[in-house]
Amino acid sequence: MLTIRDITVRLGGRTILDQASATIPNGGKVGLIGRNGAGKSTLVKTVIGELEPDGGSVDLPRRARLGYIAQEAPSGTKTPFEAVLDGDTERTQLLAEAETCTDPNRLGDVHERLIAIDAYSAPARAARILVGLGFDEEMQGQPLDSFSGGWKMRVALAALLFSQPDVLLLDEPSNHLDIEATLWLESFLSSYPGTLIVISHERSLLNRVVDHICHLQNGKLTLYPGTYDSFERLRAERAAQAEAAKASQEAQRKKLADYVARNSARASTAKQAQSRAKMLARMQPIATLAEDPSMRFEFPSPDELRPPLVTLDMAAVGYEEGKPILRRLNLRIDPDDRIALLGRNGNGKTTLARLIARQLEPMEGETNFSPRIRIGYFTQYQVEELPEGSTPLELMTRAMPDKPPQAVRNQLGRFGFSGDRATSDTHTMSGGERARLALALVTRDAPHMLILDEPTNHLDVDAREALVQALNAYEGAVILVSHDRHMVELAADRLVLVDKGEARAYDGSMDDYIDFVLGRNQPKAEEPQRANEAKPARKSGAVAREELKALRRKVTEAETAMKRLQTRLAALDAALVDPASAKGDLKGLGLGAIGQKHTEVTEALDEAEMTWLEASEALDEVMGNG
Repeated sequence: MLTIRDITVRLGGRTILDQASATIPNGGKVGLIGRNGAGKSTLVKTVIGELEPDGGSVDLPRRARLGYIAQEAPSGTKTPFEAVLDGDTERTQLLAEAETCTDPNRLGDVHERLIAIDAYSAPARAARILVGLGFDEEMQGQPLDSFSGGWKMRVALAALLFSQPDVLLLDEPSNHLDIEATLWLESFLSSYPGTLIVISHERSLLNRVVDHICHLQNGKLTLYPGTYDSFERLRAERAAQAEAAKASQEAQRKKLADYVARNSARASTAKQAQSRAKMLARMQPIATLAEDPSMRFEFPSPDELRPPLVTLDMAAVGYEEGKPILRRLNLRIDPDDRIALLGRNGNGKTTLARLIARQLEPMEGETNFSPRIRIGYFTQYQVEELPEGSTPLELMTRAMPDKPPQAVRNQLGRFGFSGDRATSDTHTMSGGERARLALALVTRDAPHMLILDEPTNHLDVDAREALVQALNAYEGAVILVSHDRHMVELAADRLVLVDKGEARAYDGSMDDYIDFVLGRNQPKAEEPQRANEAKPARKSGAVAREELKALRRKVTEAETAMKRLQTRLAALDAALVDPASAKGDLKGLGLGAIGQKHTEVTEALDEAEMTWLEASEALDEVMGNG
């Protein structure tokens, strides 16, 4: 087992880990989680010996091999296939020794060890791993220097997985992956024979792969059995208990203070009042979960536009003259659309997003945009290219030159940059803070459509959940490119598959798509002599599958609508209680107008719930008959 014993690490005068302890069982699969900046990467670097702790120790089984991806991506003229094979250094050394060894006894030992480590099937295993991570046969034979940084990091991950260390440590392994490669990685890790510690903010990965959650908070480690969902339920229960205890204490505090105020001046009760005053002074406040500004996402509501916002009619798009990447694009986007673009990296999702964002002109066909449309386009490049030496207030002021200072402050406040945070240097910001600032900048003019290309890469699990809620409350259209399936499932109600040079509607749910990617619903080959006999059965099976897909889609769409309407209803409830606290399009409205909106949303929610109930019952019936 791996034992982390009272580890303390101080960096730059700040205590990152404070006597942190945890025991990881042999073969355990542990998800290491915590807020951005909590010290997760610092802990992993301490475990692998890259950082010397100020106190404590890390104990590993004797001869246990640790595996961790280096920060430097591999490069040079080697191919991905060669780089992965070289990842198993023992195999490489033994094969070299087998070529030169002249001692028969030693040569026998070498070949025995090669057989023990399954060295001769290694090329096939290396190829399977590379295919799983998105490298086809042609790509496996190209030089590393021909790939982008993200693809090189995939090669580094493939080499590490191929080497099969006894203790595998992964830090955000899915950041450079698409949904398809992430699904393969989850399947690979769930059956990994060694011990696994993975830093991840992917809820789906943490639910499918790990059997323990190790939570790093305030420099301490707490190990919980189970998946992320079970950890979150326990955390919610503890938060509710703390909130109830705090409310009870506040009531007691108020009662004591009231007694002291009423009885201090009277001689007959002065001693009792003095005693209660001392009790009040000794009462330690109970801490609850403080509101974290990093959880703040609020997209400004756009003014209304008549549909459609965008139409593509047999459009083609690419980067080189005469060489379209995508052809025959037919797509209509309305103000209430929530569309997720699916497909492997390199198939053209970002190219399609840039066409819709008006950053690329069509090579063929037509694109039509609503005349007054405003589009907010978010990419990782905007996060990485935020100028250092500037503050959020300076950047937003430059981006909103015609707006008064209060409007600039309001936009920053929607994303957690209020007070001193608005004047902090971007150089000191975490990746999550920079991502929030980039989102604040691209939504400054209340766009009618948001295009988000991998918006979660720098966000922790809680921040991703806050972003999902903000997207569901947003009243414009959303185009989403993300490998975070949880976000796609909750924030999108239309799926578009970008594949083989085209983009077409995917008629199914995310569950259907996952089954498709994993090969669980691929058509099976039939024996020739039975093909004709099977046609009627195939036809009726296809009809049943289409009916099932339609019902699943209807259930999913109704669930998405219900979540969005429930979020809207909560905002309206709060505005009815305190109109001064109203935000977005509710700000400044009277109680009558707010009440009217409340009635409309309540009726819409009732209708969505009825639709969901009917579709769910129909789905249960179809599945039961199947």
